[in-house]
Amino acid sequence: MYRKLRFALIGCGRVSENHLGALTCGQLPSELVAVCDIDEAKARAKGEKYKLPFYTDYHAMLAAHPDVDVINVATPTGYHATHVIDLARYGKHIVVEKPMALRVADCDKMIKACQRNHCRLFVVKQNRFNPAVVAARKALDEGRFGKLVMGTVRVRWRRTQEYYEQDNWHGTWALDGGVMSQQASHHLDLLQWFLGPINNLHCRTATRLLDIEVEDTAVATFQFKSGALGAFEATVATRPQDLEGSLSILGEKGSVVLGGHAVNKILYWGFSDARPEDAEIHQLFSQEVPNVYGRGHTPYLASVIEALHHKKPGMVEGHEGKKNIQILTALYESAARGGVLLKPGCPIRRSRLGEKKKR
Repeated sequence: MYRKLRFALIGCGRVSENHLGALTCGQLPSELVAVCDIDEAKARAKGEKYKLPFYTDYHAMLAAHPDVDVINVATPTGYHATHVIDLARYGKHIVVEKPMALRVADCDKMIKACQRNHCRLFVVKQNRFNPAVVAARKALDEGRFGKLVMGTVRVRWRRTQEYYEQDNWHGTWALDGGVMSQQASHHLDLLQWFLGPINNLHCRTATRLLDIEVEDTAVATFQFKSGALGAFEATVATRPQDLEGSLSILGEKGSVVLGGHAVNKILYWGFSDARPEDAEIHQLFSQEVPNVYGRGHTPYLASVIEALHHKKPGMVEGHEGKKNIQILTALYESAARGGVLLKPGCPIRRSRLGEKKKR
């Protein structure tokens, strides 16, 4: 049995509940010792709910709890790099929410800071741990798809103007990014995880219904190094309610369609080399989820704990998380240039889209 690892959380906003719930559910060898947020009301609310000491300064928190093993960073995206680099000097392992940063250069600085201080950097990609996704990835690893033909992701979610106005960082270029970097970054991660490296891409974005600096709608096509093609669509302008967060993988020997609100259900599963276990795949690997976050934070954090205890690679550490930012950078650059084909991995710089003033 593992020794319980001691966790502290920084950032008590919307996604924090997934971390707090996972770390206190009793399923993990973990102990949550403190929470922190610069907004005292938010810190107090989580501290009182989980009967934990709360802080508005993470330096004070770590001084009071020097035995913390892992720090979970769930602050606004634009602060991730600053916070991770600052926290790395404590030598604590770090779990940072997606996307890990807004610039590739910041990803590199975060990775180097953790390497320099002998701590590990994990990036949250909880949808990789959804049972439906796990089953599809196993089929891929076993070669059941054969030659890949196409992968498709669709994110059709609803975000209201009130959602963006509840915090001053939502919907901004400086601290957030649009539907591609926030709501759909998980799905882009799954697309490249299944289809592999990208040769080129083509992207268009629009802001259709929301009064925000960034895009609320995007479409893109990909050509992967394997020759397979990819299609991507994402919007938070779906009305009147969330429709889907889906992934389709098509190959010469079979196809799989994962759907639900959070890539949580197997909608189609068919292979030319049919196996007896395929008959129960829908029932065994589909799950109901309470919201678009799904239920992946618990198995994700379990994998972090296992990686630390066994000193083995985690599924999504810094360099793997950086791939997502390279793709996002290329998508935004492509959209800024009118959809010109670009290779993901080009040096990141502030997209011209970032110069647009709030409407």
